[in-house]
Amino acid sequence: MSSVVALILGGIFGGGLYYAGMTNPQKILNFLDVAGAWDPSLVFVMGGGIPVAAIGYYLVTKRQAPVLFADIQIPTQGLIDRPLLLGSAIFGIGWGIAGMCPGPAFAAVLLEPQAIIGYLVALVLGSLAYERLHR
Repeated sequence: MSSVVALILGGIFGGGLYYAGMTNPQKILNFLDVAGAWDPSLVFVMGGGIPVAAIGYYLVTKRQAPVLFADIQIPTQGLIDRPLLLGSAIFGIGWGIAGMCPGPAFAAVLLEPQAIIGYLVALVLGSLAYERLHR
């Protein structure tokens, strides 16, 4: 049952990313190009998503246990340290180069697999390298 709910929620999330244009790398790159062909429309995507996520986070933290799932992972460490900053920088550089981050890439794989598959391979290899380095 929880897998079906997760699939439905993931589909809604992916559909929202597609509808907002976040699966189009050029739209992302134009958003990041503040000195050139800047496209501010993704500010509205974030402006709509952040309050919804904040409300959901607040509601989840007030419950003793999740409604459908066995557990939920909520970060407990609030420390801003070197690994967090380095990881954020690497993520941002990759986002700026590819015009894609993991959520939209997985949403776009069904629509344009030939354009996204290289990114997803690099994403998986990077994740595996991280796991190997941090055992």
